Amino acid sequence: MTNVSFVTADTIRSDFSAAMSAMYRNEVPAYGTLMSLVARVNDEALAADPQLKARLEATDSLSRISEERHGAIRLGTPHELTMMRRAFAVMGMYPVGYYDLSTAGVPVHSTAFRPVGEESLKRNPFRVFTSLLRLDLIADEMLRKEAAEVLAARKIFTDEAVRLVEKAERDGGLDASDAAGFVREVLETFRWHDRAIVSAGMYKRLHDAHRLIADVVSFKGPHINHLTPRTLDIDKVQALMPEEGIAPKAIVEGPPTRKCPILLRQTSFKALEEAVSFAGEHGAWQAGSHTARFGEIEQRGVALTPKGRGLYDKLLKDTRARVRPAADGSNAGEYEAALAAVFQAFPDDWNGIRKAGLGYFSYSLTEKGKAVSKRKADLETAIEDGLVQFDPIVYEDFLPVSAAGIFQSNLGDDAAQEFVASPNQVMFERDLGASVLDEFAHYAGIERASLAMCMAVLNTAAAAE
Repeated sequence: MTNVSFVTADTIRSDFSAAMSAMYRNEVPAYGTLMSLVARVNDEALAADPQLKARLEATDSLSRISEERHGAIRLGTPHELTMMRRAFAVMGMYPVGYYDLSTAGVPVHSTAFRPVGEESLKRNPFRVFTSLLRLDLIADEMLRKEAAEVLAARKIFTDEAVRLVEKAERDGGLDASDAAGFVREVLETFRWHDRAIVSAGMYKRLHDAHRLIADVVSFKGPHINHLTPRTLDIDKVQALMPEEGIAPKAIVEGPPTRKCPILLRQTSFKALEEAVSFAGEHGAWQAGSHTARFGEIEQRGVALTPKGRGLYDKLLKDTRARVRPAADGSNAGEYEAALAAVFQAFPDDWNGIRKAGLGYFSYSLTEKGKAVSKRKADLETAIEDGLVQFDPIVYEDFLPVSAAGIFQSNLGDDAAQEFVASPNQVMFERDLGASVLDEFAHYAGIERASLAMCMAVLNTAAAAE
C-alpha cells in the first residue's frame, strides 16, 4: 500500500495498556487504590534518593515508573494461543522465554509477550504473561474430555478483532482509525464475564481438580486476571497495603531486600471473591461465586546470566529447604530471615556482580572516555581509568516459582490434584506457532553490543595515533 500513515506498534501497545488499565480499575476498584499507593511510595523513594532518580533518568523513562509493567492471562487451546500471538505482534510484543509451572503444581506452561528493542522498552515496556492450560495433565479422563469440548466451542476474539489482525498482517500495519478499532476490539477478549458457560456441577468438578482449571474453562473469555505497576520499594508497599484496606499475600516472592536488586520481586493483594452465575436448566441461572482476579506489584533488578541464575535458584532452594513459607503467613518472618541469611552468598554490589559474571550490564563511554584519543585499553583498565561505565540491564522477564507462588496464593491452597514437573517446550511452541526468544541470549546480545561499541571507539582512537 502507498500513501498510508501507519500507527506504530509502540503507540498501539501504549494505547492498549492504557485502555486495559482503565477497564481493570473500573472492574476492580481495589486496583485503583493500589495504583495510588504505588505512585505515592515511588515519589517518596525518588525524593529520598537523588542518585536513584539520576540513574532512572539516564536508563529508564522516569515518567512511567508507576504505570503498569505487566498483566497476565490464561488461555485454553492452541488456537487461542496462536491468535493471541498474532494480536500481540500488532502491538510489537513477541514471545520471550518458556516457563513450566507444573514444577510448582500449576497445570500450565507459559511465555511472556513483550517488546524486545531498547527504544520500544523505553517507550512502553508493557508485557503479558500468557499461560496455556495443560489439559494433558488433568488426571480425570472424562473431565479432560468435557473441558476440551467446552473450550473448543468458545470464541474469545471478536470477528472484527480477527479481521483487523489479518489486515495488519496483510498491509504491514494499521492506520489511526483501524488502530483505535483494534485496541477496542482486542480489549473485549480481556473483559470480565460474570456468567459462566458451564453448570455449577461442572464448575465444582473443575475446581476440585485445580482452581486454575476452573478459571480457564468456565467462562466466555480469558479475563485479565491481574495488572502490575512497578514500585521502587516493594517492602514499603507490602507494609502499607493493610492501611489502605487491601489484604496483601503472606510474603514477597523472589529474592530478599538488597542494595543491588536482582531479577524480580512480586507481591499482590488477595484475589476477590466475585459473584457469578452458572448455566442451569431451561435457560435459568444459578447464583455462585468465583475467585481469580487480583492486583500485583513488582520491583525489578538486574538480569542474571546463566551462572547468576543458577546461584539464585540454588539459594532459593536452600532457603525453602530451611523454611517453607506457609500460605497463611504464620512463618513469614522466619522465612524472610532465612532468605536474607542464605542470600548473603550472592554479591550485593554492582561491580562484584559484574566481575563474578552473575549479571548482565550495558557499557557506555563516560565523557572522559568520549574525549580519549591516546590509549588502547582493555575493559577493566578502561573502567578503572574512568573511560567506561556500566549500568545493570533490567530484567524484563519472569520467575516460574514466583509466578506459581502468586497463582497459588490467589487461587487458594486447598487440596487438589498434584502435578509432576512436565516441561514440554516443543509442544508449547507448536501450539504457539512460533519459537520463543531465549532470554539469556537476548540479554547477552545487548551486553555484547554495548561493550563492542565502547571498545571499538577506544581502540579506533588509539590506532589513529
